[in-house]
Amino acid sequence: MARTAKSAPSARANADTKARPKARKAAAKAAPKTPARSTRAANDDSHSGKAAAKKSGARGGGSRVLWKGAITFGLVLVPVELHTAARRQGLELDMLDKRSMDPIGYKRINKTTGKEVAFEDIVKGYAVEKGQYVVLGDADFKAANPKATQSVEIFSFIDREQIPPMYFDAPYYLVPQRSGVKVYALLMQAMQKENCVAIANVVIATKQHLAAVIPDGEKLMLNTLRYPDEIRDTGNLNMPDVSGASIKPAEMNMAQKLIESMRGDWNPEEYHDTYHEDIMTRIHEKADAGEINQVSAPEKTRAPAQRSAEVIDLMSLLQKSIPGAKSGAKAAAKPRASKTVATKATRKRAA
Repeated sequence: MARTAKSAPSARANADTKARPKARKAAAKAAPKTPARSTRAANDDSHSGKAAAKKSGARGGGSRVLWKGAITFGLVLVPVELHTAARRQGLELDMLDKRSMDPIGYKRINKTTGKEVAFEDIVKGYAVEKGQYVVLGDADFKAANPKATQSVEIFSFIDREQIPPMYFDAPYYLVPQRSGVKVYALLMQAMQKENCVAIANVVIATKQHLAAVIPDGEKLMLNTLRYPDEIRDTGNLNMPDVSGASIKPAEMNMAQKLIESMRGDWNPEEYHDTYHEDIMTRIHEKADAGEINQVSAPEKTRAPAQRSAEVIDLMSLLQKSIPGAKSGAKAAAKPRASKTVATKATRKRAA
């Protein structure tokens, strides 16, 4: 059953609740019907885009419109388009039989009889006990699915620092339609001045999400949020008492110097998925060399030596990590080396 987030009770919330049906109807009229898509598909690119990326190894790509509707809060309606902001990346590798290079396929097998089962004979069931299932059909799923209203229904505004990072899920762009530019700008700028984000309900494909509407420069972002029961409990982490750790002032000072020496600006263009790039380079090299139908045996790699549970000199590690510290350490080591060589030469002459 779809979950609906509840806002804190207040007089303003009660007034908004009365106004929401009118705003929802207006949003439904303004929104053209769009075919339902799965949540995963909503964040992925089209099949043609994937094919092109697979062929060239290229990354990136433009966003797509998922639906046209409105942001609603109280009696205010902001006509917007919901666009994808992220795309799933990964190498699409096919599984092959190395003896014949034939593709590997999978069949739906009855675990009791071992026989293949036709798709039309398969139903979905929820195990209430071992071997006992409640079967769910299409009518059950349709009854549980929330109605796609093509609207972002805001019910609360909170300080943006109040949402822990672990709750953020998938990002989307909210783009104003021509008729709603002014009210879009008003909402965005007011939220920027108040340093707040909006908490809302939104239906994407056939699933209802809790979401945050966040001002981002000259645009509004919608980021779906995880529900509390989707966050794993920390009780089994067995966390030691970190706050009670004994840290010397000199160690803290050195750690802060290291952080300051590595401080920089956030430039996402500087970061690349080097694993993806290296694998694509390897694929092109093998293809150019004519290694099209060969299956290479995995290379034998030595397991990295495990470090012993020795006492670590934290100050020494911090000192060596700061730029300029290594050269000083090498310079200090040179006189010792020359002294050792001189000693050996003296021994030879004496002999």
